[in-house]
Amino acid sequence: MESLILQLHEINAVKFGNFKLKSGISSPIYIDLRLIVSYPSLLRQISQTLIASIPTSTRFDLVCGVPYTALPIATSVSVSNDIPMVMRRKEIKDYGTSKAIEGHFQPDQICLIIEDLVTSGTSVLETAAPLRAAGLKVSDAVVLIDREQGGRENLEENGIKLHALISLTEMVRILKEKGKLGEEMEALVLKFLEENRKVPVPKVEKTKVKGLGFEERAKLQKNPTGKRLFEVMAEKKSNLCLAADVGTAAELLHIAEKVGPEICLLKTHVDILPDFTPDFGSKLRSIADKHNFLIFEDRKFADIGNTVTMQYEGGIFRILDWADIINAHIISGPGIVDGLKLKGLPRGKALLLLAEMSSAGNLAKGDYTAAAVKIAEDHSDFVIGFISVNPASWPGAPVNPSFIQATPGVQMVTGGDALGQQYNTPRSVVYERGSDIIIVGRGIIKAVNPAEAAQAYRIQGWDAYLARCT
Repeated sequence: MESLILQLHEINAVKFGNFKLKSGISSPIYIDLRLIVSYPSLLRQISQTLIASIPTSTRFDLVCGVPYTALPIATSVSVSNDIPMVMRRKEIKDYGTSKAIEGHFQPDQICLIIEDLVTSGTSVLETAAPLRAAGLKVSDAVVLIDREQGGRENLEENGIKLHALISLTEMVRILKEKGKLGEEMEALVLKFLEENRKVPVPKVEKTKVKGLGFEERAKLQKNPTGKRLFEVMAEKKSNLCLAADVGTAAELLHIAEKVGPEICLLKTHVDILPDFTPDFGSKLRSIADKHNFLIFEDRKFADIGNTVTMQYEGGIFRILDWADIINAHIISGPGIVDGLKLKGLPRGKALLLLAEMSSAGNLAKGDYTAAAVKIAEDHSDFVIGFISVNPASWPGAPVNPSFIQATPGVQMVTGGDALGQQYNTPRSVVYERGSDIIIVGRGIIKAVNPAEAAQAYRIQGWDAYLARCT
């Protein structure tokens, strides 16, 4: 490591003075690693040492260098170690394929980000966003030099572990010991580091990444019902789910018939229907098949695995027989998914996990949301997505595009009710917050003409989706 630091100093890649960094702060030390492309042996040494420094437990299928300085390092790593590489376009062209990520890859492959220098971690996050939007997983980044100014912590908050070859403190110490740096400048650099331990990350703009269309995302789905839902949405040009929270089964079947042409999904709460009869499911199924929408029973399973299997398959409601999709809390752990999957997967059914809720003061946030994502990834043959509120804000967002995001509490105007329900508009939910499906209840059910109201919501939701894709 000492030899590498001295070589960087020798080619004038380490400069001392007064420099403005990308983060906006002024620094007494500047590392210019763009010079290494002119020194092939040094570039080779850096790439070999960098890849060798990664723990053997770190898994990855591809590498991607942060443009532009890290591109030659990543290329050298790829060629020398026979590791496939992809490239992130810093400027997406408005002609040709208009791709943000170039190269051949498969959804769910793991990509290691390679960077030359990390200060706040912003450049790594700007690269991780389009990689994740393309369906790749990003959990690790390796960097030649860590300036120790909050980058490691900022990346950790976004689900990325940083592996650094050299710290700035170590570099300064070695240069001082070898007589390349005076005591006064050493003190100035160390004082600077102490006073700038946490450089804030500017907001990484995610809407610039062209979103995949529902047709493309259908191809990523491992679950037949999840695939079909994407296909129905694309075919009907609808990302509208009706929350059919009405007082009787007769009312529910009536409104399902009225709004069926406008929706991709109908959400039920079957246990609130006083006139439920065993043939309810077959009647609703017939309407769903007629108008080409799926049925989502909002049961919110929350018990241990053995109990939920009986609740799902048995009882008076026999949900497994007629609902395409169910949902569950993860409060009891991944065993609940195992239990529901045992009965649902052989029948081609699907599960949504409650990652967030739209009620004021709810506890489904932070670590709870992250745990839901992890469980979904481990069960992606059965879990097709999430009930969410603001998936664009999640650490590591955007999540795997094979997952569907469905958001409740949607109305034409923002606000709330007396019981804590919070409402957002279709555009806010889909375009700004990164959801796919708008779940609308009272805005349609209480309308004078539910069919016309459903059409208006469908158009607004679909327009927001098209804007996000372009």
